[in-house]
Amino acid sequence: MAAATATALESWQAAAPRKRRSAARRPRRREAAPRSPKAEFESDSGVVLRRIWEAEKDLFISDFWSSALETINRCLTKHLEQLKAPVGSLSDTFGNLHLDSLPDESDVAPDSIPRETLVTGTCHLKCVCYGIGNFATCIIARNQLTFLLLLLEKCQIPRSHCWVYDPLFSQLEIEVLNTLGVTVLSENEEGKRSIRGEPTIFYMLHCGTALYNNLLWSNWSVDALSKMVIVGNSFKGLEERLLARILQKNYPYIAKILKGLEELEFPQTSQYMDIFNDTSVHWFPMQKLEQLSTDIWEFQEEPDYQDCEDLEIIRNKTEDPSTTD
Repeated sequence: MAAATATALESWQAAAPRKRRSAARRPRRREAAPRSPKAEFESDSGVVLRRIWEAEKDLFISDFWSSALETINRCLTKHLEQLKAPVGSLSDTFGNLHLDSLPDESDVAPDSIPRETLVTGTCHLKCVCYGIGNFATCIIARNQLTFLLLLLEKCQIPRSHCWVYDPLFSQLEIEVLNTLGVTVLSENEEGKRSIRGEPTIFYMLHCGTALYNNLLWSNWSVDALSKMVIVGNSFKGLEERLLARILQKNYPYIAKILKGLEELEFPQTSQYMDIFNDTSVHWFPMQKLEQLSTDIWEFQEEPDYQDCEDLEIIRNKTEDPSTTD
C-alpha cells in the first residue's frame, strides 16, 4: 500500500506544471528607435529616385523611345538649320546617349547627386517644363519626367539649364528634383515666360490650353517664336476639338499661330498610350511666320480668361484679379 502511494505521488509530481519564468528574467522585446522626420524624408526620396531610375531603364529600351527620338530629331534638325547652327553636332549627340543620367540602383542615397554625361556642342538650348504632375505617386507623371531627363541629355542641355514647375509639387518632389539637378521655379508663371532671345524647348505634356496661349503671348514676335520648340498637346488636336469661335475668343494666340507652325505627332505604342497620347513637337519656321499678316503681330493684349469656363490651369494667386477689390 505504501509502495503504491509512493508511486502515485511520484506520478503527480512529474505531471505538475512548470513554474513560469519571472518577468524580471523574461527577455524584453527590443523596440526600434523612432525615425526622425529627416531620416524618413531621405528614405522616401531614395525610393522615388529608384523608381525614376527603373522607369528610365524601361523607357530607354522601348520602341516608343527610339520612335519618339526620331520624331524629335526631324524637328530639331530643321530648327537648328533655322538658327544657323551646325546640324552635325546634333547627330553626333544623338549617337552618344548613355544610360547614366540617374544613379545606379545600388548607389541611390538621400544625399547623392546623379552623374550626368554632357557632350560639348555648338547649339546651346535651354528647357522649361510645366505641369509634369506628382511623379512621386503617379506612374504617368514619373514616365514623363523620365522622358524629360533623357531628352535633356540628348539635346546637350545641362540640367541646371532646365526650369521645372508645377503648383502641385510636394516638398518631397521638390527635394528629388533638386537632387536630380534641375532648377525648380518658386513662382507660378502661368506659362508667361519670355525666352529673351535664347533658343528654348518647352516641355508641357497634357497642360491646360491657357498655358500654351500665355506662352505664345509672352513671345509674340517672329524672332522669339522662331527660336522656340514646344513639346506638348497637339495644336491640331486643339483646333479639331474646340469650336472656332471659342478658340479665337479664349485662346487667340493659338488660333492666330496655327498657320505659322509645323507639327510632328509623337508615335503611339500600347505601352505608353496613356502617357504620351495627343502629344506633338511644334516649331515655328521663319518663312511661315513672315507670311502672316502684320495685323496678327500688332495684337498683343494680355489674356485674362474672365469669361472662359474650364480654364484647366492653376492661377497665380498674387495676380488673380478675383482676389483684389
